[in-house]
Amino acid sequence: MATSQLDGPGYQPPLPYPRLIEFIKTLRKTALALLITIIATTLVFYFLSPRLFDIMQKHLHQKLVFFSVAEPFLAHVKLALATAIFCLIPILVSCLWRALARPFKLTWLSQLSFILFTCLLFYAGALFCYSITLAYGIEFLLGFSSEQLQPVISIDKFVTFVAVFILGFGLIFELPIFMVFMAKTGVLPRKVFEKNRRYAVLIISIVAALLTPTPDIFNLMLMGVPLYGLYEAGIIVMKMLRIN
Repeated sequence: MATSQLDGPGYQPPLPYPRLIEFIKTLRKTALALLITIIATTLVFYFLSPRLFDIMQKHLHQKLVFFSVAEPFLAHVKLALATAIFCLIPILVSCLWRALARPFKLTWLSQLSFILFTCLLFYAGALFCYSITLAYGIEFLLGFSSEQLQPVISIDKFVTFVAVFILGFGLIFELPIFMVFMAKTGVLPRKVFEKNRRYAVLIISIVAALLTPTPDIFNLMLMGVPLYGLYEAGIIVMKMLRIN
C-alpha cells in the first residue's frame, strides 16, 4: 500500500546531488549575461589586439607568420577572447562563488574571502607562467634550431599555445582554494589531504608534465614545486582556520 502511494501521480522522486543541482540552476540564471559580457569585451579587445601582439612578441622574442588568408583574423579573435576572459576573471569568479554560496551555506564573509583569493591566485599563476615558465619553455624548444633547421611559427598556433598555458596555469594555481572549500563544506576533510601527500606528489607531477611546454626536468620543477607548495599552503590555511 505504501509503495502504491509513493508511486502515485503526485509523487516526485528526490533529486540526486541536490546541492550540485541548485548550484547549476543558480549559475544558469547568469549564464546569458556572462556570455554577452564576454562577447562585448572580446570585441573591445579585438581592436586592441595589434598592440597586444606587439607586447607579446617583444616579451617572448618571436617573429610570427601565417599560412592561410583567414589565419591572422582568427589569431586576433583568439587573442581578444583570451584577454577578455583574463580581464573578466573577477566577474566570472564572483558569479561562481555566489552560485555556490546558497547550496553550500557560505556566509557573506566566506564568499568575499573566496572571491578575493581566487582572483589573486589566478593572476599569480598567470603571471608566473607568462614571466617564467613560458619564456624558458619557448627558449628551450627553439634551442633545437640550427642553420639547416630554422623555426617558422604560425601566428594562430602561437596564440593558442600562449593562451592555453597562461589561462591553464591560472586555473591550476587555484588548488588551495579548492582544498579549503572542499574541507569547509565537508566534501573532503582535512585529514584526507594530510594523509595522501604521496598521491598528491604523483598527481602534481603528472599535471606538471602535461602543462609545462617542455619535457625537461627544469621546467617540470618550475611548475611542480610551486604547485606542491600551494598544496601544503592549503593544508596550513585549513589548520589556521581550524577546518577539519
